[in-house]
Amino acid sequence: MAEEYSKVQWFPGHMAKARRKIEESISKVDLVLELCDARIPRSSRNPLLSRMLRSKPRLLLLNKSDLADPAETSRWLAYYEKKNVPALAIDAKSGKNLKKLLPAARAILSEKIAAWERRGMTGRSIRIMVVGIPNVGKSALINALCRGGGAGKAEVRDQPGVTRENRWFTVGKGFELLDTPGVLWHKFEDPRQGESLAFTGAVNDEILDTYELSLHLLKKLRSLAPKKLAERYKLSEEELALSEEELLRTVALRRGMLISGGEADTERCALMLLDEFRGGKIGAVTLEQVE
Repeated sequence: MAEEYSKVQWFPGHMAKARRKIEESISKVDLVLELCDARIPRSSRNPLLSRMLRSKPRLLLLNKSDLADPAETSRWLAYYEKKNVPALAIDAKSGKNLKKLLPAARAILSEKIAAWERRGMTGRSIRIMVVGIPNVGKSALINALCRGGGAGKAEVRDQPGVTRENRWFTVGKGFELLDTPGVLWHKFEDPRQGESLAFTGAVNDEILDTYELSLHLLKKLRSLAPKKLAERYKLSEEELALSEEELLRTVALRRGMLISGGEADTERCALMLLDEFRGGKIGAVTLEQVE
């Protein structure tokens, strides 16, 4: 299935427009907050950003860390530290580590802030652009920061493509955030990237074969988190060893998902499996490990 992602139209017109807006606005900000999904830290980073953002200072945020394996998140943070990439694991919904975010931004810009003060620009607002792929939690992050003393509210919905325009928000004392639409890229060199993005909901399910996607997710979960998978769906060792098709059928029957004639409703079960993984109900699982 992974090869099929190269055939999917990932880059609709509004994403091309969003990319242009980011490029036009980069000169107006001092720092970029790049959000990625802590469950897929590699696949959820847009490779085009480095060119789009030029040499602008950046803080990488591994968002949704409550849904990821804490041990794997620690390995990813150590990896980025070795690469001299400032990074912080957060969870915008729960507020985890958000108190560290703005101090970390100040630390990255310490030399620039000192230069402003020498020029008599004490108290100048720090302007920050928030970027990332669709459904990675940009709006949820901005709303959480606004609740901590800012103004305005970004729309949050658990689906990709909600934010369509660049919008400014005042946060705390001395910070302004620029929210930007989520942007994917034209073609995945590694088709497994597209699959990982589909697993986490960064791509609209309406253009995907959710049945096939659920089979690949089952295969991935059985490899990386067999105990969590078995506990969630009360699977025996023998059942866990079934083919992905039979395993999905077993889960459907166990959940009482039936069609006429008493057959398993595997299409409905496929959607349920994806929803439960994305919502963390199967457990904290990281799909990509540090190589």
